[in-house]
Amino acid sequence: MAAPVSTSIPQFMVRVFRAALGVAAALVMGTAAFAQVGTRPPTPFSTGESLTYDVKYGPLTVGSGKMDVLAVEMVNGRTAWHVRLELRAGIPGFRVVNVLESWIDTLTLSSLRYRQETNQGGKNDRREVEIFPDRGMYRETDWRQRKEGGAPQETRKPEAETVAQPLDQASFLFFARTQPLEVGQTYSYARYYKPANNPVTLSVLRREVAKVPAGSFASIVVRPVFKSNGIFGQNGRAEVWFTDDARRLMVKMETQLAFGSVTLLLKEFQGGGN
Repeated sequence: MAAPVSTSIPQFMVRVFRAALGVAAALVMGTAAFAQVGTRPPTPFSTGESLTYDVKYGPLTVGSGKMDVLAVEMVNGRTAWHVRLELRAGIPGFRVVNVLESWIDTLTLSSLRYRQETNQGGKNDRREVEIFPDRGMYRETDWRQRKEGGAPQETRKPEAETVAQPLDQASFLFFARTQPLEVGQTYSYARYYKPANNPVTLSVLRREVAKVPAGSFASIVVRPVFKSNGIFGQNGRAEVWFTDDARRLMVKMETQLAFGSVTLLLKEFQGGGN
């Protein structure tokens, strides 16, 4: 009588299969750990940092501002600082609201997502940008208020090429806090997410003591200039006062709005530093 045919898998094949699975799992886990964790560079800001400002138009207080590090969130598989800048100001008959949000890669300090919303005199515009540094591309969507009123008109633009380690106007303010900022130096960066609007320049003008409602702070005064509209556009001639210490807190800013030049003065703050 013929011996029965075994239908079981030979044990040596089982051991080989298990070993192969172990190697594959180790490779996947190792790649994931590198992509998700990596080595996060030290930054002068951290989650929970919150700064509140008075907005002055000459001697008058005409509004308020905020600058917050809200959280660390996942964006397209990467960890990102979620930061928000908000300015609300106006004079009788004319109000301005400007909100900037950015999601900044915690490893590379590149922008991954950017949102801007502006309301000036009742006209509301919005922009959302998804940025893909790994692919060197970005995608932009605009909402513009129609002249005849009604719902804003949405314009979805096709993907376009971006630069290495891209930044937006909000993320640049946080990136600037990580730079050496030597008085008399002008730094030039080809990092704005729209290549045609580069370079962004950062001139370090002087040291001085900034006296604001939150106190007196030894400060470094800088002038960031973008080749675009906004609070740091070429026409605004904005100046920013950072504390002359490791925190690089923004204690003062002068910029141009639709109704004139305004100054943000630090009123209170919490958090800061890692």
